[in-house]
Amino acid sequence: MEPAILIITLACGMLVNRVGLPPLIGYLVAGFVLFLFGIDESSLPMLEQLANLGVTLLLFAIGLKLDLRSLFKAEVWAGSSLHLLGSMLFFIPLLKLLGLLGLEQLTGLELNQLALLAFALSFSSTIFAVKILEDKGDMQSLYGRVAIGILIMQDIFAVAFLTISKGDVPSYWALCLLLLPLAKPLIYKAFDRVGHGELLVLFGLVMALVMGAGLFELVGLKPDLGALIIGILLAGHPKSSELAKSLFYFKELFLVAFFLTVGLNGLPTFSDIGVAAILVLVVPIKLILFMYLLTHFKLRSRTALLSSFSLGNYSEFGLIVAAVATSKGWLPPQWMVILAVALSFSFLFAAPLNTASGRLYQKYQSRLKRLEKHPLHPEDRPIPVGNPRFLILGMGRIGSGAYDELRARYDGEILGIEHKQELVDFHINEGRNVVQGDASDTDFWEKLDRAPNLELVLLTMPHHVGNQFAVEQLKLLDYQGKLSAIVKYKEDAQSLSESGVHSVYNLYEAAGAGLVEHLVKELLTPSGNAPDNPDAINHKNEAEPLEASQKD
Repeated sequence: MEPAILIITLACGMLVNRVGLPPLIGYLVAGFVLFLFGIDESSLPMLEQLANLGVTLLLFAIGLKLDLRSLFKAEVWAGSSLHLLGSMLFFIPLLKLLGLLGLEQLTGLELNQLALLAFALSFSSTIFAVKILEDKGDMQSLYGRVAIGILIMQDIFAVAFLTISKGDVPSYWALCLLLLPLAKPLIYKAFDRVGHGELLVLFGLVMALVMGAGLFELVGLKPDLGALIIGILLAGHPKSSELAKSLFYFKELFLVAFFLTVGLNGLPTFSDIGVAAILVLVVPIKLILFMYLLTHFKLRSRTALLSSFSLGNYSEFGLIVAAVATSKGWLPPQWMVILAVALSFSFLFAAPLNTASGRLYQKYQSRLKRLEKHPLHPEDRPIPVGNPRFLILGMGRIGSGAYDELRARYDGEILGIEHKQELVDFHINEGRNVVQGDASDTDFWEKLDRAPNLELVLLTMPHHVGNQFAVEQLKLLDYQGKLSAIVKYKEDAQSLSESGVHSVYNLYEAAGAGLVEHLVKELLTPSGNAPDNPDAINHKNEAEPLEASQKD
């Protein structure tokens, strides 16, 4: 039967993905289909173990990407906390009212059970939001960073619940875990030596499952909390991002097992589907609450709206909370199925809403701006640019190098744009003229002051989607100067050229040319000096074999 399980899961995931929805909806459906064929959790004990591994690796990956400083911003920690409180104050009376109106799934539930359901319904989906942001190329936009920060705070709330739900009193040895930061230099030294291949993957699994989950479980704490803490401990290492990428498919594959186990809990009745539909009808309340809170923290209405749309759904973490609650007997088992259906329906609601977010903002812009509080958030204010001749979008290594080369000839006439405030501060300390802004954000272009003498724009952002978007926005602004861009793939170069970019540089091809130039300069010319005539290199290389043959 195992091949059939894989085939059904793959087929359902592919069908759902074809219509533009996250494959996890397909995995939930696959679980329901397998249940129809008489398969349940008891017949697949290994599946539950894989599901637990998926949740553990998910939390470890969250820890690896967690910048603790981002959580201390008011719009993140206060926004997520107030939204959790507001959601529970809304959902508890609503669920109680539905029970009084005769919905059998809610009739007879006590206040603590209603609070558990409200807690599970307050979360938004990390998986859905990340997919939407990546597809739109907005992961590093201000609204994307705010949304991700709020999601991480929600994940921390969920982990706290999972830890408390364990119910056991931790061992006195748990106090020794406070000494973990002292082991950081030793762990980092091992991290440095594992390289970039299978040893890196194995190191990550040992950190997540042994040092994290295993060690915390040994002293009576929730294993998932241990995975998150160890992930945070490793987040400051230069290779943390590489480790997260190397474990990505392990995490995704094990999470498939989790969503399958949800479907294997049983099929929804028509009444269950009706309750799930009612829950989806109130998702706009979650969205409006986010919108109100984020504008209250002085974000612009567009930033608040797009962040809210990314968070306007139910969460896989809500399912995890419900799974723990049903396993403990705190909630009836049917609520796992209801929440799974509500999660799927909420994605169906949220996907087209996010696609149309830009058009909706343009349509209701005047009304939404009334919600704004002034002075605006420092990262969301108009961007003064002065009157530069050269504009560099993206001040990473390539953008910084381009800036320095231009500065040698045109000092005082260059402006760099960078979305990360810490990098902006770094460049300013290095004497570069850089301001904060996100060129992949439509409002960046609306906030950008006009520069009448601008001659050249360099697109050095790391993602093709962002560079393409910048070209389109420059066209809308009727920019008449020159455009140059970097790419990683040939098809991207063709796309940008067709869009009107005058010169496109392939990173890999340019790296090869740079390597040859370095070799010629350092190894193939006398005293390490490059020849005055660059063409002499080619002439010399062509002449030498000819002279050798004449001597023979």
